[in-house]
Amino acid sequence: MATPVLRAIEWDGTSWDDPSDEQLHDLLADMSLTWRFVVVQRLDLEPVGQHYMQVFLNDDLSYRVEYREGGPDRHFQARVPREHEVFAVEPVAEVLQDWARGRPGWRKALPWAPWSPVEAAR
Repeated sequence: MATPVLRAIEWDGTSWDDPSDEQLHDLLADMSLTWRFVVVQRLDLEPVGQHYMQVFLNDDLSYRVEYREGGPDRHFQARVPREHEVFAVEPVAEVLQDWARGRPGWRKALPWAPWSPVEAAR
């Protein structure tokens, strides 16, 4: 059996190895104010545990998206407002899918800023 490259982890600890784009979309679409986050880790990059993207659902139903590529100086975040009820997850899902597959363009899709514990707490 091949070693997984990606691992998606839901709020309750349920994990999925090498999820498809459809699974990534569905994990985000299933988020709620009870089940607020999904983390997708890159398992093939060093240092282990320091390459991931995570999505958190805020109280106002906007999303906080973070990615990290190594140390704390390579940790970024973006806020995605909820503008359309039906397609709210689409822009977030596209960024996550593109990041997971190494496709170009995901870095320019959101207004990334350095991660800050103060901003993350909002």
